Amino acid sequence: MMTTLLPELNSDLGELADRVRRSLVHVSVGRRGSGSGVVFTSGGLVVTNAHVVSGGQGRSSQTSELQVTMPGGAAVKAVLLGKNDGIDVAVLKVEQAGEKSSELVPIEMGDSKNLRAGQRVMAMGHPWGVAGTAVAGIVIGAGPDLPEAPGTGREWVAVDLALRPGHSGGPLVDHHGRLIGISTIMAGLEVGMAVPAHVIQEFVAKVVAGDSGADGGDPALV
Repeated sequence: MMTTLLPELNSDLGELADRVRRSLVHVSVGRRGSGSGVVFTSGGLVVTNAHVVSGGQGRSSQTSELQVTMPGGAAVKAVLLGKNDGIDVAVLKVEQAGEKSSELVPIEMGDSKNLRAGQRVMAMGHPWGVAGTAVAGIVIGAGPDLPEAPGTGREWVAVDLALRPGHSGGPLVDHHGRLIGISTIMAGLEVGMAVPAHVIQEFVAKVVAGDSGADGGDPALV
């Protein structure tokens, strides 16, 4: 029985990664930088980090520069609906035309308010330009003012895994492939930090309601 455990685990992780890739996108800002993003709604909303759409330099990108590459490889223009530098979250709207709209597979939402230390998670993104990579780890802690967190007053998910340039804005998922956060920064050796999914949901709701929510306070960047 033990001889089949590892192959079964590898198969489960591979299937999980394939499922999440259907909602994983690449976000680029002209020549000023790029990162990852995740399809949030079938209506074309994509969530990523604010620092990704600012080209990693704390500046708002020109709308004409924003481009999202869909899971199937189609590149479409995007517009910035709102961003909040304080929580490092941005909401984009992508074009939908013909077969491109069929690629808008929204990720399933998970429970980021009741995460437990030791819970297994997976981060996905496009580190160093390599598309759709996955890295697994465990939850160190979740909530406001974690010892590992930079600054105070913000909610985080801290995970025992290494995030690389290009993971920024990509989904952090639970063992069912449900979104529990978006990868944002490294707070130390093998300590990655993500914005919790419930914080993202609250911000998206504000943006949809017409409140851009933009403010200052750039965090350290991946």
